[in-house]
Parts: sequence; C-alpha cells; structure tokens
Amino acid sequence: MHAKMIVQTLSYRWCLAALGAIFLAGCDRSKQEELEAESRDFRPPEFVFQPRKQGSVVTAANVVRFPVFGDVADSVGISHVFNNGASPRAIMIESTGGGSGWFDYDHDGIIDLCLTQGGILCPAPDVIAEADLLLRQRPGGQFLNCFAEAGLSDRGFGHGVAAADFDNDGFDDLFVANAGQNRLFLNNGDGTFRDGTSRMIGDRPVWSSTAAWADPDCDGDLDLYVCNYAIYDACNPVECLDKEGIASICHPRMVESEPDFFFLNEGNGLLRECAAELGLKGPGNKALGVVIADLTADGVPDIYVANDTTANFLFLRQADGTYTNAAPSLGGAFNATGEPQASMGIGFGDYDGNGLPDLLLTHFSGESNTLYQNRGAQGFVDVSGLTGLREATLPKLGFGTVMEDFNLDGQMDLFVVNGHIDPRYAEAEGYEMKPQLFSFDDVRWQECPEQTNAVLGVPRVGRSVSSADFDSDGDLDLCVVYHNTPTLLLQNQSECGKHLQIRLLGRQASRSALNCRVTVETGGSGIEREIVAGTSYAACHERVLFIALPEDAETATVSVHWCGGETQVFEVSASSVPLLFVEGLAKPLEI
Repeated sequence: MHAKMIVQTLSYRWCLAALGAIFLAGCDRSKQEELEAESRDFRPPEFVFQPRKQGSVVTAANVVRFPVFGDVADSVGISHVFNNGASPRAIMIESTGGGSGWFDYDHDGIIDLCLTQGGILCPAPDVIAEADLLLRQRPGGQFLNCFAEAGLSDRGFGHGVAAADFDNDGFDDLFVANAGQNRLFLNNGDGTFRDGTSRMIGDRPVWSSTAAWADPDCDGDLDLYVCNYAIYDACNPVECLDKEGIASICHPRMVESEPDFFFLNEGNGLLRECAAELGLKGPGNKALGVVIADLTADGVPDIYVANDTTANFLFLRQADGTYTNAAPSLGGAFNATGEPQASMGIGFGDYDGNGLPDLLLTHFSGESNTLYQNRGAQGFVDVSGLTGLREATLPKLGFGTVMEDFNLDGQMDLFVVNGHIDPRYAEAEGYEMKPQLFSFDDVRWQECPEQTNAVLGVPRVGRSVSSADFDSDGDLDLCVVYHNTPTLLLQNQSECGKHLQIRLLGRQASRSALNCRVTVETGGSGIEREIVAGTSYAACHERVLFIALPEDAETATVSVHWCGGETQVFEVSASSVPLLFVEGLAKPLEI
C-alpha cells in the first residue's frame, strides 16, 4: 500500500530515481549500516544450486497454452461484496481490507470458504458492523452462508484468513486478521466453533493484514505468524492532505511501523507471542505478505516477509531457535536497482524448474512487480526484466497473486489481481484495474490475451486471491475478492494434462502437514513441491498439490519429506486419482 499523495508536483518515477540515487550514493548511511550490521555474522547455508534437469539449455521458447477460467460465483450461491468503508476522511485502512480462505471446516470432504468483511470504520455505538461469511459447500456444489450458525461472531474490519488444525484434534481452526482485534476460533468438531482469542498470550489490537499457520520449528504443532502494518487509529487518523487541501490516503512514511506477531504454540492449547524474543523483527516493518517455506534447500522452513516501501525480510532459523534476517546478503530485500518497493502480495513457485522455489512480489504502479529467482547459494536475484514481467506490470498496482501450473501442462502460470488504493487516481493511473494472467514458456512470461478469458477484461479493485479445487475436478480454482464489487469464483475450465493430486496427513508432523515437502520423479526428472504456509495476500489456500506428469509416464516415485521426521518413498501409478499420504503408512490411500 503505497501512495504519492504528499508531493504531487513531482513525478513518481523521478522521485524513485532520486531516492535510489541518494541511497546508492551512500547519503543514507545509517540505514545501510543497520542492515549490514544485522547480517555481519550471518553465514549463508551450504547448499548447491541444481540446474533444471530437462530444458536447462533452451534454444526456443515452448508454445504457451494459457489456462481458462470462468466466473461461477452466482451459479453456486456466492453473493459477497467487500465493503471497504470509503469515506471523505480517506482512512488508510480502507485501502487494504478483504481476505479469503479455503478449508474443510466440517470435515465432510468438500472444501468451504471464509470471506472477511469491512464496513464503516469506527462506527457509532448503535451501528452493528457487517459480519464475515462462512460459506459451507453442500453436496451438489451450492454454497450456504452459515457464519452465525457455526458460532462465529467476528465483526472487525476484516483482512486475512488463516485456517489449519492448530491443536491437532483433526479439525481446522480459524484465525481472522483484522484492523483492530484479531480473532481465533477453535473448531468443536461438530460444525461449530468457540472463541479462542484469549489463548493468544500477548495479542493486542493492531492493524494486521496477512497471517499464516506454519511449523517453522518442525516440532509437530503449528505456530502463527501475523503481519502487522502500522500504528494507526481509525477513529483519530493521521491527517494527510494533497496540494489542494483534500484528504488523501497517507504515504506509508507518515505512519509508524508496527512489529509483526509470532505466536509460538506452547503445546498446551496456548499461543505465546515472542517475535522480538526470536529475532523476528527488522527496521521499518510494514508487513502485508508472508510465506513460510524451505527457501534455502536445507530442510528447515524459512520466513519471508513482504514490507510496504521498506526492505523485505528473509528470516533464517539458527541452531538456537532464533532467526537472522539474511535478506541483505541473500537478496530479496531490494530490487535490482537497490530500492525497497511497496510490496503487497507474494507468489510462490518453482517457475524455472530448478528445484528451488522462486518469489513474485506485487507492487505499486510505476514500480513493476518483481520476480526473485532462487539461485541457491547465490541467493535471490531480480529477473523481472529478463523474463518479461517488468514492462507488463509497470502500470499496475498489484495485490493478491498465485503462481501455479493451473492447466497442468508442465509450465508455471501466474495470476495477479490489481487495483489502486485511492479512487482519486481514476483519471490518471486508474483506480479499477484489470487482472493479469501469465504463462512461462521456458524463456519469458507471456501475458494471456483478454479475449481468451472474459474475467481478464473487466477492471476492478482487486485484493485477495486464494486457490482450491472447489469442484473436485482435479485442478485449482480461484476466489478473488474485490472492493465494492462482487467476489468472483473463477472455475478452472482448462484442458489439463496428466498429473498427480497429492494430499498429506501428518502424525508426528502436524496433522495439517504444513511445511512438509514432496519430490515426484518420472524418467529421471524431478519436481519439488511443499505444503507452503502463507503466500498471496490476506489469503489461505487448500492444502493440496497438483503436479504435472509427462504424458507417457506410467509410474512415478513420490518421496514425502515429513517436517521434522522421516522421508517415505512410494511408487505410484501415474494417474490423476487423488492420493492421501499418511505419515507412517506404507502406501497412499485413494480418496
């Protein structure tokens, strides 16, 4: 969330160039020295960059086959409009709300959907705020809102959703990140929830955005990372005016940063906030996105945080259980020109097939989105321009994003929603913006023409994007939340190739199997995937892996690396039958 509301007589690009020149010239020595000091004693992990086994030498780009999506929200009973509470006061929080999360809360084998709601910020005492939605999917594919019936009662200004089995009782619990009081709801196992917010020791009302359940210490129970943005009172907001004296959305530098939360699972039903104690902090923290995954190929989950207008963090776990911010030395803190960007959402995936996950960061208009290629020991390198993403995304302001092989043809795809933070820029940069869909051709990302997907041609103000196979047809669909216009359910209507569909259930690892990894090998080539925590923006995804296979493959070797546990190896048929791998069982279950 980035704006250029204070000095509008200067062009945005000129401002960035001038700030970049000052930074590179060393005028802001204190900030640079602070970052260097944090990583002075950091030693990069010893791991080897593995080139792609197939197609590492590319002589010509592959023919791109774009995925196809169609909106089916109305036909399945999803009727939701996120109200961002826009008012003449131009409150910053108005621009960031709207989350979505998929999980099977009633354990009936059909995925359900939670959508947060906004509404009037700081309403009068007699005004009842709008409630979130819990959309239960019934047999036949229709969704029914049962938020109140399920015992949920959150009416805060909603941002992110995070759902997983925090207490390992077999049922997913729900965390809702708000601008204000966050809420934790514990699943009773009978289709209802009870309020468990009091179990979060050290929680306090702040402006939270995206959250993620994860098992970064691989101890078998889930911890919770919560991105916090700024110290900001919606009832008494900081006043920011444009050159004409009209209230406008404040630039992030006008508000003080709010450190993130990390709630450590104590194993007794309590979550204790200990981010500072563990070293999960950094200068200028204004977090909007997080991903928790093994980014350094050492078998230990890392934590990457997307910050708005300040350096991003890459927290690596040390032997004593604390964390070191390695972004200044391994990359990912700044773009190729050494500038921090207005980072919002995070796309996660191995786009180049080298066995290492890459990161796509969405940014403010005029900055372009940034693709950080994971080069192992060489760290993360900005390849946005080299791969065709810089020019295509330069005029956009991106938020939610998902990187997946949607049509399972072996080539990664990238979906990004866009939308400005301030409607007063409708005539200049645009307020409502069209989403974008890209596919990688082994050389560059190609943008999908609007005429092939009707949803790409309609400008809106996009925020959260979350993925799930809601119709159980063997491919990933998308839920897209917009401001003040209907939420879309994008059904994947692609012709998909041969693939494996993999779900995991932990025993010594957490039941949700977050941060467990899978390697699939066919004919000497391998694909690495992980049940990853976080990603996108204010989103929670279904915990399922779809892995494309060669059309001539008859069998596949699947290695499951349980977080903190053993590795199991299975020989399976190369079919699209959904498989459930249970930790300790000798063979997967067909489901």
